[in-house]
Amino acid sequence: MEKEAIAVASDHAGFAMKEFAKSHLESLGFAVLDLGTDSTSSVDYPDYGKAMGEAIADGRATRGVLVCGSGIGISIAANRNPAVRAALVQTGLATKLARQHNDANVIAMGARLIGEETALDCIDAFLNTEFEGGRHERRVDMLAK
Repeated sequence: MEKEAIAVASDHAGFAMKEFAKSHLESLGFAVLDLGTDSTSSVDYPDYGKAMGEAIADGRATRGVLVCGSGIGISIAANRNPAVRAALVQTGLATKLARQHNDANVIAMGARLIGEETALDCIDAFLNTEFEGGRHERRVDMLAK
């Protein structure tokens, strides 16, 4: 059976946390598609949000983890692609609800706002929570229109 591919991407502010997330995902046995950046040299977050959207839309990854300084800009950039349902998360509970109610396929985190322990809580909730469907299905379908 082929490993599920999860994409990771960040700008310079999120680089260290992206690398941390990448290592965690690999330790859990996921295939990780690293969309960059590859250093702390200044880059533009919209480029990496766009790359995430393209990776989700074309099927190279089923889910994704984004990181920038606040998580806000990169999530806005990714959500411009209709295939993406990126949720800005800062707690494991918020992440769980984003999966259960919104079928989030990408999470975005702010490296300047949360630490590694909280990031792990978010990533693990993202990986281990299923979409509830039911009454939420209609609303998620509306997002695609």
